[in-house]
Parts: sequence; structure tokens; C-alpha cells
Amino acid sequence: MQEIRWHGRGGQGAKTVSQILAQINLREGKHVQSFPEYGPERSGAPVRAYNRIATEEILVHSGVYTPDVAVVVDETLLETENPGDGLKADGTLIVNTTCSPDDVRRRTGFEGTVVALNANKIADDAGTGFPNIPMLGAVAAVLGCELQVVEDEVRETMGAKLSSDILDKNLVALRGGYDAAKGVSVGR
Repeated sequence: MQEIRWHGRGGQGAKTVSQILAQINLREGKHVQSFPEYGPERSGAPVRAYNRIATEEILVHSGVYTPDVAVVVDETLLETENPGDGLKADGTLIVNTTCSPDDVRRRTGFEGTVVALNANKIADDAGTGFPNIPMLGAVAAVLGCELQVVEDEVRETMGAKLSSDILDKNLVALRGGYDAAKGVSVGR
């Protein structure tokens, strides 16, 4: 079973992309869980979202305390949320940052694999302005998901809610995040 813990702020879409990731894996015939955890609902408040992905039925129903992957959508949460807490030593920390992986290691104390990508810039360059979709692309790459399957799910999930122009921009942002993390896998 693979466990993913997302760290974001209310309104950044961490819950949304965790649900999309669950749907991607459900399409591939896997068992999945996706659920958020947050305090008082307000924009900008810290939020966690979780995924579990398995080939067999998932019997555990709790927060994710020892994730294989921790994802930080908002760099300011590196100090306040301690995203490396409980992260498996052979796990992967994926951070939206302008810092290098070595800088992230110094800031968090996590010595394992760090993927540092500037999801804000990827999103801005694509014209979306939201880092959650590039971060979804990075997570999908690290988990070994096929890009076409991820794109298909984003189209299916977001297509009815967005104009075709905005959907296309989100797909560009998704590919940017995927490409930034391609070649890195959990436990590497």
C-alpha cells in the first residue's frame, strides 16, 4: 500500500487533487482512499489531505502518519506543519519551492528523496495561477502513473467545470509538474 499526505492551505486545491489522484488509481483497478483533514474552514488555513492506494482492500481508516510521499503545496508550511514528520526514510518529499533539494533537506531535516519544483511558476507560465495541478503532475510521475491516464482523469473531473481554454492551461501545468518530477520514484 502506498500512502500520500498532502500539505496545503484552504483554497489551494490539495483536497481536489487528492481526489483526482484517487480516481486515477481507481481507473487502474486499485483500491483507494482520499479524505481531507482541516480545522475551521477558512481560506488560507493549513489543510491536510490523504491518499491510500493499494492492490488489495484497504482496511485501515485513519490519518496517514507514515507516508511514502509527502506533498507540500505551499512552501510556508515547511516550518509550521513539519511535513517530514513520519515520512518513511525511503520515501519522497515533494515541495513547491524555489529552493534546491539540499535546501529543503536542511530546512526539514528529511534526508530522503526530495523533489523540489516551482509549481507556482509552472502554473503562472501555463496561465492557471494555482500550484495544485503541477503538484498533482509531480506526484503522478513519482508514483509511476501514466501521463495519459492522469490527463484523461483531469479532463473528466474538471472538463465540465472549466472552459476548454482553462482546461487546456491546466493540462499544460499538469505536464510541467509531471516533467519536473519524471525519473524520481518512491523509495529512490
